[in-house]
Amino acid sequence: MRVLLLIAISAAYLSQTDSRVPPEVKFKSGYVDSVGKPPGFTSAMLWGIAIADSRVAGFEKAQVEVAEAQLSCRVNGKDIILNDDRGDVRGGLYRRRPWFGTDVHDPMPLAYSDRPRAVVLDVGDRADRVWHFWAASPRQAIPSGHLEGCSVKVRARISSGALLQVGMDYWRNATVGYGAGGNNREAGASDWYFPSPDWQEATFTDAPQAK
Repeated sequence: MRVLLLIAISAAYLSQTDSRVPPEVKFKSGYVDSVGKPPGFTSAMLWGIAIADSRVAGFEKAQVEVAEAQLSCRVNGKDIILNDDRGDVRGGLYRRRPWFGTDVHDPMPLAYSDRPRAVVLDVGDRADRVWHFWAASPRQAIPSGHLEGCSVKVRARISSGALLQVGMDYWRNATVGYGAGGNNREAGASDWYFPSPDWQEATFTDAPQAK
C-alpha cells in the first residue's frame, strides 16, 4: 500500500514539473475546481490556451490549428450542447510573464485553412504572449435542472514548438462582461497537449467520471 502511495505521489510530482511545459505556466497539469458551478451562476464558456516554446528549435513557425470547439453540459441526465464552432474562435494575446499578469490584451491574429476547415494560430509569431481563445459563438445559458457538470472538446493539430491546454469558466449569466466583480470562475483546466502530426481531441470535464 505504501509503495502504491509513493508511486501516486511521484506521478503527481512529475505532472507538476513536466519539463515539456515552460516554467512560467501557472498550471502545469490538469485540475478541477472542487466547488463546481458557484451559486447563482447560470452560464459557461469554453476556452483554450495556445503557446509557443522558445526552447524548441524552429519555434518561430509553431502553429496550433483548431478545427472544432465544443462545450456541452449534462443537465437532468442529458448532454446539451451550448457551443459547437467549426474552424473559428475568438480571443486575444495576453501577458505571459507573469502569467496572465493583467487583463489588458491585444487582438489575436487569425488565419484560416481548409481540408479540414480550421483556424490557424501562428503562436510562433508572438511567442512572448499567451494565445487565449474561446468559442466564436455567443456564451449560452445553462438549462435549468440538475447540473452534473460541463465538458469541453477541442479538435486541434499542434505543430512542433507549440502546446495547448483547454478548460472552461462558469459565468454569472450569458451577457455579463468580465469586469472586476468576480463575474466568472474557472472550473478547471486540462493537462497540456503536445505536438503531433495527427489531429488530437483536447478535452476537459468537471462532471463526475464513470468508473
